[in-house]
Amino acid sequence: MAAAILVIPANAFGGASDKSLVLGMTIEPTGLDPTIAAPVAIGQVTWQNLFEGLVTIDQDGDIKPQLAKSWSISSDGLTYTFKLQRDVTFHDGEAFDSAVAKASLERARGADSVNPQKRFFASIAGIETPDAETLVLKLREPAGSLLYWLAWPSSVIVGTRSAESDKTTPVGTGPFRFVRWVKGDKVELAANPDYWNKEVSVGLQKVTFRFISDPQAQAAALKSGDVDAFPEFAAPELVGSFKDDPNLTTVIGNTELKVVAGMNNARKPFDDKRVRQALMMAVDRKTLIDGAWSGFGTPIGSHYTPNDRGFVDLTGIHPYDPEKAKALLAEAGYPDGFTFMMKAPQMAYASRSAEIMQAMFAEIGVTMTIETTEFPAKWVQEVFKNADYDITIVAHAEPTDIDIYGRDSYYFNYKNPMLNDLIRKAEHTADPATRDALYGEAQKILAEDVPALYLFVMPKLGVWKKKLEGLWANEPIPSNVLTNVHWKE
Repeated sequence: MAAAILVIPANAFGGASDKSLVLGMTIEPTGLDPTIAAPVAIGQVTWQNLFEGLVTIDQDGDIKPQLAKSWSISSDGLTYTFKLQRDVTFHDGEAFDSAVAKASLERARGADSVNPQKRFFASIAGIETPDAETLVLKLREPAGSLLYWLAWPSSVIVGTRSAESDKTTPVGTGPFRFVRWVKGDKVELAANPDYWNKEVSVGLQKVTFRFISDPQAQAAALKSGDVDAFPEFAAPELVGSFKDDPNLTTVIGNTELKVVAGMNNARKPFDDKRVRQALMMAVDRKTLIDGAWSGFGTPIGSHYTPNDRGFVDLTGIHPYDPEKAKALLAEAGYPDGFTFMMKAPQMAYASRSAEIMQAMFAEIGVTMTIETTEFPAKWVQEVFKNADYDITIVAHAEPTDIDIYGRDSYYFNYKNPMLNDLIRKAEHTADPATRDALYGEAQKILAEDVPALYLFVMPKLGVWKKKLEGLWANEPIPSNVLTNVHWKE
C-alpha cells in the first residue's frame, strides 16, 4: 500500500487532485521520538502526525480527548480514570489498550527514563488497568496541570514492540505512517489507511518535511514551488517579498516562542540582582524587535506570553533606562562596566538580537563578546547540560513553562524558594482562577529578579500556497499538525 501511495505526483501549485505536500522546516530534528529528547523539531514532525496521546491540544489551546475518549477526576484530585478508544492499532499492527498505555507511561516516568519532561509524571504514584479499556492513574499529590501535560509531545503513547526504535523508525497510532528519513534533507510520511479515527478525513496521501536552514533558500523554494509551505518562515525581512506573488499567502499568528537571554546566575557578576536589572534596563525592546525581527514580535517582561492564562504585562518593571542602568552597575561595584561572553545559537533571531544587544550594552559601559554556537548539539551540551556560559539567548518554545526557574539543574542556576513555593501551590490547586493568580505572582518575582533578560515573543510567520488549507495559523504548542490539511477544490 505504501509503495502505491508514494508514486502519486505532486502538483507545484496545488489542486483538487493533489494529495501531496512538501512542508519546509528550518531545523532538522535530532531524532523522531519526542519521548526521549527535547528539541522542538522532533514534535514538529511527529506530534499528531505519527504519534498521539491520551489527550491532545487543539489549535485554540484547549485539551481534547484522543486515545482516551473520556476521563473523570476524583474529588480529592488524586485519581484520574481514563476510558480508552477501542480498535486502535499501531502502524506495525500492535493493538492499543490499557496495558500498552501503562507501559508507555511507566517508560516515561521510570527510574531510567530519559524523557525530557519526566517531571510531568512525578505526581503519579501508581498506574492500574482494571480492564483493557480503562486506565487509572493514582497520584501522590494533586497536579492541576496533569491533563495539559499529558497532551504534550513528550507524553505520546508509544508501542511496546516499537518504542526502542522510534528514534529512527517511529511507529505510532496517528493518521500518517513513517516512510523514510534522508538525513540532512527530508522526512517522508504517507497516509495511514487503517487510521482508527473515522471521524477524521485525512486530505493528504504523502507529506515530505524538507529541512532548509538558509532563509534565502527558503524564500527561493517557496517562490519556485519546490516547497508548498513554510509554517515558520525564518526571515521576517523577506516576508514582504511574497506580497505580490499570486500563488502564496502570508499568515501571521501567535506562538509560545519566548526569546530570552538567560544568564548564569551562579557566576559573577550575574549572581548580583542589580547587575541583571541593569542589563535589562539597557535593552530597548522595541528597537531590538525592529532590528532583529523586522518589527514582528511582542515585548515581554517575564516568562509568559500574552496567549497564556494569567498573563501579566510586566514590561514596565525594568523599562529601558540607560542612566539608571549605569547607576545600578556602579552601586553593584562595576562603575567602569565589565566584560563577558554570549554564546548565541546560529539561528537568525539569536545572532541578530545578540549584535543589537552588544551595542546597547556598550552604551552603559559593558563589553559583550559573541561566540556563535551550533544549535542544537553544541549549545545543548555546553549551555543546557553543562551550564558552561555567561549569557546566552534562545527562544523557549514550551507553553507556560515558568516552572523551569524552579528546577535545581536548569541552566539558569537560579534559586528562589519563594518562587518555588508559589509554583508548588499553583500545581496543587484545582481552581483555575487561584492557579492563575499564583502564576501571576510568580511572573512578578521573575520580572523583578531578572534571572534572564525578557525580550519578546516571536510571531508565527507562515508562508504557504493560497490553495492550501488547514495549517494552524496560531501555535499554542510547537507543531505542524497535518490532520485537516488539504488542497482547496
